[in-house]
Amino acid sequence: MSERQTPAKQKPTVLVIDDESGILETLEILLRNEGFAPHMALGGKAGLEKIESLSPDIVLTDVRMPQVGGVEILAAARSHDPDTPVILMTAQATLQSAMQAVNEGAYYYIQKPFRNDELLAILRRAAEHRMLRVENTTLKREIRKRDRNASGAPIGSNRRWLEVLRLAEAVAPTESTVLLMGESGTGKEVVARYIHDLSKRSNASFLSINCGALPEGLLESELFGHVKGSFTGAVKDKSGLFTAAAGGTFFLDEIGETTPATQVKLLRVLQHREVIPVGATESQPIDTRILAATNRDLEEEIKRGTFRRDLFYRLNVIAVHLPPLRQRTDDIPVLAESFLQRHAEQRNEPLRHLTDLAMEALQSYSWPGNVRELENAMERAVILTTGESIDVAALPERVTERRAEPLVQERTAPNPTMETIERAYILWVLQSEQGNKTRAADVLGIDPSTLHRKLSRFGVEA
Repeated sequence: MSERQTPAKQKPTVLVIDDESGILETLEILLRNEGFAPHMALGGKAGLEKIESLSPDIVLTDVRMPQVGGVEILAAARSHDPDTPVILMTAQATLQSAMQAVNEGAYYYIQKPFRNDELLAILRRAAEHRMLRVENTTLKREIRKRDRNASGAPIGSNRRWLEVLRLAEAVAPTESTVLLMGESGTGKEVVARYIHDLSKRSNASFLSINCGALPEGLLESELFGHVKGSFTGAVKDKSGLFTAAAGGTFFLDEIGETTPATQVKLLRVLQHREVIPVGATESQPIDTRILAATNRDLEEEIKRGTFRRDLFYRLNVIAVHLPPLRQRTDDIPVLAESFLQRHAEQRNEPLRHLTDLAMEALQSYSWPGNVRELENAMERAVILTTGESIDVAALPERVTERRAEPLVQERTAPNPTMETIERAYILWVLQSEQGNKTRAADVLGIDPSTLHRKLSRFGVEA
């Protein structure tokens, strides 16, 4: 083609479900002639399968069908995509049944036999409704992308960090449970919000709780809710956060801090998608996507008997490992400048930039508190600086002082023993991993129990 052509507008896909083949044949001809892309399913069971494989723009289904009826089709379609308009057809319509269908989320309720022009008008309105909802969702996502730096969303171009973001983007459209693992301050909640913002649930709420911040009894009440009189102070029924996050995402931060009793109840939530409020006897279904995070090595916790193996496997459907800041030092400049801009705007102050010496100090520090520690340092720098740029003096003392000892001393034994070399190397790796024996054992390529024995032989306790 010599000229670039605008692609033709895509026809709305309509999934028609009925247990009478004659009705399907008639509707297929009608819809195709009127500019729709019809797909037919004979019976509710076939309809359920096509909802998953086709992801139609509109679902048109009969209510009364053997095995799987229209109400079940409605629930399945809305679960697959809440923005899909579902139109119910029935030959036995009543005001009560119509109201019930609309309350359960049906777009329209039409009585058989219907006029062709009546059905086509409903379908055209449904197609427009669907298009507007999709455009609205797309627009909101674009706005989030533009505001990403200001809102604390993921920043950085380090190779390992980009791998984390690519994995997050891949799992975001799914309903899979995601387990985020990494040291404190590496940005696990930032990545969790990123997954939520890119998911089908982005228009609903994102709720989070730090499982280590509350005692067991209060944590269970917050998670699952409680009924009146279930404990002292329970003066009325209260919905838990799993219920409050209906349609959205619930982020369980520091899940490794939960007690075995709470873990049993969390396992039930993941297995059956239902909760039992404290003091209640009946379960309540939930509709929320679950993300979890921990700074602990859960496999080590399983060996110690402090974390349930079955819960770990339920959580660990998709594992995302966040690198510590010391392993992505090339991201420190862009992170630091972003934090400086954010805190300058919050304090209504001019944006100041770091001097070369200050930036060198930031990149030479090991950042045991990771990105969170870096942000705190930049907030401090904004507060303390009155000049045009931020120099070393505005940085915390721990960042600027040189405490690391050189790996190779100037004066060494002329012929060190193998044990001396092994001891020095193991201690260096342990220091590089901030004293974390599990990660140090992984770097050394040995079992953690072997590392413990060697440290004991060397007379090293930490």
